[in-house]
This record gives sequence, C-alpha cells and structure tokens, in this order.
Amino acid sequence: MPLVGNIWESYRANEFVLMVEGVESPGVSKVSGLSEGELESVEQPDGASLRVYKLAGSKVKFESLTVERYVDGSPQDKVFRDWFQSTFRLNVTDQGSSGVRKNGMIVKRHNGADVLTFAFYGAWVKSSKFTDLEAGSTTLLKQTIVLEHDGLERVG
Repeated sequence: MPLVGNIWESYRANEFVLMVEGVESPGVSKVSGLSEGELESVEQPDGASLRVYKLAGSKVKFESLTVERYVDGSPQDKVFRDWFQSTFRLNVTDQGSSGVRKNGMIVKRHNGADVLTFAFYGAWVKSSKFTDLEAGSTTLLKQTIVLEHDGLERVG
C-alpha cells in the first residue's frame, strides 16, 4: 500500500496482467478465483461429551481460476484457442490434461509498478465459453475461460 500523507491507501483491483508461460495475455478484463487454498477440516466427536473438535485435514484444495478476456483477433485469440483445443481434441482416446498443463502468473500493478504476484502451476483449460450473440447488440464479444490448476501462491 502506498503512503498518502499519513494514511496507507489500498490497492485498486483494476491494474493487472495475466501471463501464461512467460507471455503477457492482453485483453484480459477479469481474473477470479485468487484463492491461496483451503485446508480440508475433519470433525472429531468427543465420545465423553457433546463437544466436536475440528482438526486440520491433510488435503489442500484450490479454487478454479476464471479468466475473462475480450476477443479481438489478436494472436492471443489463437493462443487460447490452441490451448483449449489441445485439451479437447476429438477422436483422441487418452488425451486428458497431462500434456497441456501450463504455468503462469497474475501480476497486480499499482501505477505501473508490480506490487503483488500470484503464481499458478500445472493449469489446464476446463471450459471455454463466449458472450451470447444477439442482433443489434453493442456488447463486446468476451471469452470466459475456467482453468484448473495444481496450486496458486503469492510470490516475490
């Protein structure tokens, strides 16, 4: 947070960039699912009382990342299309996600300077959908991509 007078000013959520395999992805308008993980809890009843204890389980779950981007004919349209198609190739029996996983980062910037970085690992495209098409509409065409991944952490 930058210091403004004697008050710390919070960062705004509007200046960021998505990078996949070290390449910036322009046109990304929203990234949601920035969860550093959730530890599964286990309830253990105490047989001698009415009390139930909560214990930390051993499984960590990560929320899916949802990326919204504008479709504009740029080379990034092809990058995302190819990544999606490599996961969902028709007539391939044993494809799955193993061969199409990618690493990336979401870099939060404040006045052009990097202030916070989230790294994600082993991501693959779970789904891709587009804005509805409607005659007479002035809505921009947007693609919504859901990424599953092996983990997300703050770095740097």
